[in-house]
Amino acid sequence: MLDIKKIKENPQAVKEGLKAKEVDCDATIDRILVLDDQIRALKTASEGKTAQKNKLSKENGKLFGQKKGAEKRGEDTSAIDAAIAENNAKSVRLDQDVADELKELETLSAEYRTAMLSLPNLPDPDLLPGGKENNQPLRYVGEKHSFDFEPKHHVDLCQNLGLIDYERGVKLAGAGNWMYTGMGARLEWALLNYFIDTHIADGYEFILPPHMLEYQCGLTAGQFPKFADEVYKIANPTDDRVHYMLPTAEAALASVYRDEILSESDLPKKFFAYTPCFRREAGSHRADERGMVRGHQFNKVEMFQYTRPEDSDAAFDELVRKAENLVKGLGLHFRTVKLAAGDCSASMARTYDIEILIPSMNGYKEVSSVSNARDYQARRGNIRFRREATGKPEYVHTLNGSGLATSRIFPALVEQNQRADGSVVIPEALRKYLGGIEVIEKK
Repeated sequence: MLDIKKIKENPQAVKEGLKAKEVDCDATIDRILVLDDQIRALKTASEGKTAQKNKLSKENGKLFGQKKGAEKRGEDTSAIDAAIAENNAKSVRLDQDVADELKELETLSAEYRTAMLSLPNLPDPDLLPGGKENNQPLRYVGEKHSFDFEPKHHVDLCQNLGLIDYERGVKLAGAGNWMYTGMGARLEWALLNYFIDTHIADGYEFILPPHMLEYQCGLTAGQFPKFADEVYKIANPTDDRVHYMLPTAEAALASVYRDEILSESDLPKKFFAYTPCFRREAGSHRADERGMVRGHQFNKVEMFQYTRPEDSDAAFDELVRKAENLVKGLGLHFRTVKLAAGDCSASMARTYDIEILIPSMNGYKEVSSVSNARDYQARRGNIRFRREATGKPEYVHTLNGSGLATSRIFPALVEQNQRADGSVVIPEALRKYLGGIEVIEKK
């Protein structure tokens, strides 16, 4: 969520920043400013009427004292009774006015919150405006594999080697699903163990979060409400709360400290999590994404950091290096791309993609997105830390990065490391997880 102070200070700058993301929020921002003024005016009016009621109550207290004294003296109290009755009538009217204002305040506040939650994050000023066409490749790492034979598609390689059963995956769960078999299952698990061991060695804390999350997790991460229809929701006749299957571990990790205040000394918090990810996006029917490049369920290791604002740029660089090093360790050719503002997700201020070459697709596919949300997610989840120098709470910065997703590493690995006879060379980093096997050959 954006800072309302930033919007009020320079609404035009916010509008222009969001237009760089190819999002026109002018009307929404204008409405937010109107709502903010109305809410503040209502709060002031309501507080004023409450103060008036309190004053009337004190006056009646004095009048009751006067009446008691007059009664003891045998004096007429009709004037006092009239004054009390008038104050009571005023108090009733004030109560009704306050109730009406609070009702209106509730309505306006709900509209205000909905509007604020709908705004994407502002992109960092150094990003180029626009979409994918303005993405900037920063570096290419490793050598492209050259083949003296016609290379095979990963689907054909995996089927010939008995690594993946696509047909039975579809039979079990429908299009966009697959089933790892034999050495394929072992290779998938080897990749995950390689990722996990590397993150542990780097000092990150291993988290295994629930795979079924409450709606607020998606709201904090910035995935909801805009993308609420892109996840698998879970119906529970005994629970009215909305649950869904996580599309990425980021949705869970971004809420670990929701509604909490951390100590400055607690930061940074460095986590990683392994989870399967569940997404409704279409997959296997797309001709250009044949196989496992895009599916409804895939495995991913996710990195996540909570930092002080002044440390988040360094944390971002660290996450980029970690993602790159994981791919380097597999000996695979890839590139790192700085995304244009419009290609960053709604929640993120900046994103670098690690894109790996998949020869059969004649191009690069993202295997990791490293992103800095700045304080956007923290505001949505009310996640703060207490600054030691001031004792005041401030919003943390949150960052995430895939470290890595296997569903694109796997096809890139088998395609880049294939040999003319259809066998696949196993990267050295994975061999210890496979009992020393160096080559996967057809039996």
